Amino acid sequence: MRFTQVLCGTASAVVLAGLTPLTAQAQQTDIPTVDSIVVTAQKREQNLQDVPVVVTAVGAKLLQDTGVKDIKDLTILTPGLTVTSTSSEASTTARIRGVGTVGDNPGLESSVGVVIDGVYRPRNGVSFGDLGDMERIEVLKGPQGTLFGKNTSAGVINIVTKEPEFGFGGSAEATIGNYNAHGLAASVTGPLFGTETLAARLYVAARERDGYNDVVTGKGPSKRDQDADQGFYTVRGQLLFVPDDKATFRLIGDYTKRDENCCGAVQIRTGPTAGILALINGGPVLATVADPYARIAYSNRGAPSSVEDKGVSLQGDIETPIGTLTSISAIRNWRTDNGQDSDFTTADLAYRNKDGTNYSEFTTYTQELRLAGKTDKLDWLVGAFLADETLDTKANFLYGNDYEQYLGRLLSRSAANPAGVANFVALLLNRAPNTSFVGGQGLRDQYKQRATTVALFTNDTWHVTDAFEITAGLRYSVDDKTLNTYQSTSDGGLACGIALTPAGQARIAGIVGAANTPTIVGNLCLPWANPLFNGRGTTQKRSDKEWSGTIKASYRFSPEVFTYASFARGYKGGGYNLDRTQSSNGLPSGGPGVIPILDTSFPGEFVDSYEVGMKNTLFNRSVLFNVTGFYQKFSDFQLNTFLGTSFAVRSIPEVTSQGVDIDFLWFTPVRGLSLQSGFSYAKTEYGKDKVPNDPTNALLLLPGNRLSLAPKYSASGSLTYERPLGDSLKARFNVGAKYSSDYNTGSDLFPPKQQKAYTLVNARVGIGSQDDKWTVELWGQNLFDEKYTQVGFNGTLQGTSGIGPASTAYLPAGDTITYNAFLGAPRTYGMTLRSKF
Repeated sequence: MRFTQVLCGTASAVVLAGLTPLTAQAQQTDIPTVDSIVVTAQKREQNLQDVPVVVTAVGAKLLQDTGVKDIKDLTILTPGLTVTSTSSEASTTARIRGVGTVGDNPGLESSVGVVIDGVYRPRNGVSFGDLGDMERIEVLKGPQGTLFGKNTSAGVINIVTKEPEFGFGGSAEATIGNYNAHGLAASVTGPLFGTETLAARLYVAARERDGYNDVVTGKGPSKRDQDADQGFYTVRGQLLFVPDDKATFRLIGDYTKRDENCCGAVQIRTGPTAGILALINGGPVLATVADPYARIAYSNRGAPSSVEDKGVSLQGDIETPIGTLTSISAIRNWRTDNGQDSDFTTADLAYRNKDGTNYSEFTTYTQELRLAGKTDKLDWLVGAFLADETLDTKANFLYGNDYEQYLGRLLSRSAANPAGVANFVALLLNRAPNTSFVGGQGLRDQYKQRATTVALFTNDTWHVTDAFEITAGLRYSVDDKTLNTYQSTSDGGLACGIALTPAGQARIAGIVGAANTPTIVGNLCLPWANPLFNGRGTTQKRSDKEWSGTIKASYRFSPEVFTYASFARGYKGGGYNLDRTQSSNGLPSGGPGVIPILDTSFPGEFVDSYEVGMKNTLFNRSVLFNVTGFYQKFSDFQLNTFLGTSFAVRSIPEVTSQGVDIDFLWFTPVRGLSLQSGFSYAKTEYGKDKVPNDPTNALLLLPGNRLSLAPKYSASGSLTYERPLGDSLKARFNVGAKYSSDYNTGSDLFPPKQQKAYTLVNARVGIGSQDDKWTVELWGQNLFDEKYTQVGFNGTLQGTSGIGPASTAYLPAGDTITYNAFLGAPRTYGMTLRSKF
């Protein structure tokens, strides 16, 4: 998207606040209009109201007014967009119209793609951070199967930063806030060496904040009493080279480093296993009554997190006799290292250690070429996209010092005698106490995946008449993936190995009975303790060759009314689950068992999408009112879900999403006052058939129900008012709100994970000089301290659902789970001082 005149605006009803007059008419009335909003949703400059696509684009001024610095902040401005984080800020997932991909497993690509300055990012979490001087952020709803790098099945978030300018200028800001928040940022731009062909821009920022959660650490070893803090710095430099009026080159380099503690979880509900945990810990390990919004996390191990993101890209645009040639070359590296208290209690059950053996690292090379031109009747574009992505993941999952005692007390409930014996594991295996599951031992796995993509595409518009147009896009993609896996268990899986022998099973049966023996063995042989994984190396390969694309027909009934209908075929590549899974027969369809599943692949995700829309520009071009109806049908939807012991990917045969998007914008007759809003109704549901390969019924609640984190209704609104104060000052006020109806926050849809409807409100008021040389702002986000959950999940080894056969420890029938949650941010407020020169 390029704004051909000075415009801080929006491609929907979300922005355009505080604009200067843009047309001759506007100059006469001193009231801005909807004219001159130009977007490149189809990789060519078009007026928004001429584009047969649902696009929300947020301009720089509104991004500043609402405090947007990353894609999670963007949700308050975009109905139908939900962004959540789980075990770390790197595990960030974006959803559009209720559809997205859970981000904990790096083996899954994203249903919602993220593109920054023309460069595709491999996962949503890569885009989480201070994005610097932004020109705008565009949200394209629905599958984008032709033009935006990798194929995406649900939508694209396209982020465009400000390019260097040939006029010298700069800005700086200092911010303070509650939770001891403080930050500095500065930007400078201008020509280099006094030339008119080379310009540069440099942006630097550093931000810190104390944690949102208080942490009870118990006996440690962690002593950190806060969690969900912030600490990072970022540097972004750009060069713009314009040798003549036919060529432009833009070189961008950036580096970001985060060192934080994220993310501890709080309790939604405390299950009966808390009493057993207290016995082995010598005192309480969880809140007696769960109170999640007291924001107290229980964690004896902590959650240290480091993220490093860096890269370089070069874009060239060259005018040739037949059209404009665009080349975008990039190399990027992104790595996240994390530790975690995996049981989220002060008992020392299980943890992940941040020691260089628990990380994910992406190294990505991309190259895109496009050639675009036009004739009297045809706008044409052809292109190619190449990507070479290397994913290096190491994982550890280690026993805590209390693991054996806790497991023993759980399993002793299966025997009439001796119930409650702390060293019941030792009794079952005929070993000395605390020698079967020794603290610090456990899973240490490594995954190396290489993914290459080669795609050819075209997107063309035929102007049949002045009012009627047909647009067709087509893309052919070849995606190849190779995964090399090496898995090891540091103690060799000693305890499980004994339990799997005939003598071991006979001894167990003699204590608990034959009927309970399989359950006991299953709990002694959970994936991280299973010797059948030890020393196991595998290589898997897959190749997907798929077509995707779109066809759109549009008709302009009048200068004020534009209509369109479209069909799009979207696709997201298949891949591999990067976690241990096991079953009774080594197949995903098998029941509970201990045989490693060799084939961890899952197929590509597809969607057929239909849209009918009307874009209206009304009342002397001061009102924008756009309405779009949509229907989307997904097949082989990739669901990544936590089963209580490991993550598994299930291909859901059918998911449908249908509804309406509405955008509204009004430049009122009151000078400086604008109103904008958006509404989304999305009924996003699973098909009615039972989920395949779900022998434990962990996903029994899915058929016919709404997807997790898929509100049926969402609406956003923003009011902006700016007016002069005397001859030299001005005041600016903005208030924005986002409403979401109720939804479930867990991938299994268990009722305790339900989130009720809520509304978030942000506001900012500022006073400064009319030339923006200085401004002082007071701001607040989530002003009314709305309480909401990002994601709810089952506590590890802390109960069973009672919906199907036990998948964790043996407990009485019924829902006995301790439920945990990652919470949304509380109310924050502060002051920002800005300077511009």
